[in-house]
Amino acid sequence: MVKVAVLVIDMLNDFVKGALKCERAERIIPNIKRLLDKAHEKKVPCIYVNDAHLPNVDKEFDIWGPHAVVGTEGAKVIEELKPKPEDFIVSKRRYSGFFQTDLDLLLRELKVETLILTGLHTNCCVKHTACDGYLNGYGIIVPEDCVDAFTQQDHEWGLNYMKTFYKARIVNLEEALKILEEV
Repeated sequence: MVKVAVLVIDMLNDFVKGALKCERAERIIPNIKRLLDKAHEKKVPCIYVNDAHLPNVDKEFDIWGPHAVVGTEGAKVIEELKPKPEDFIVSKRRYSGFFQTDLDLLLRELKVETLILTGLHTNCCVKHTACDGYLNGYGIIVPEDCVDAFTQQDHEWGLNYMKTFYKARIVNLEEALKILEEV
């Protein structure tokens, strides 16, 4: 049996309600919640991979302006998806959850082989995390209704890119729930 983990990427106040609000984010919240509930029920590791930027330093500010600054409300996970005590939190300062973080070490310690990616944005942080995950040897599953982007075009582009270049298995929420049911 392949061991999976659910990653929740950047479901933060600044991305859902604040500085970089994505209008489309609200619609994936209930789906991610259902997936997390099933993961917790099945004792599947849930890992929150969160932007945590240093003020006036991080390169992303050149593009996006200040967002998810460490210690601010904007850098906190939205209340609807608040991590449970048994969940893991990995802070990142770049798009990929793997870049100069201990995500890979944590996944290896948990003996995880496949990642179920959720969150924002399909064409940016989700895609970059999928890339590094794939190149580090993990299988990639992306429930298309548990990720989103600023536009439908960006969302579809990200899904197609991950499917083509990282052999990501693109599924829907119901299929992802079945995968978790079988672990």
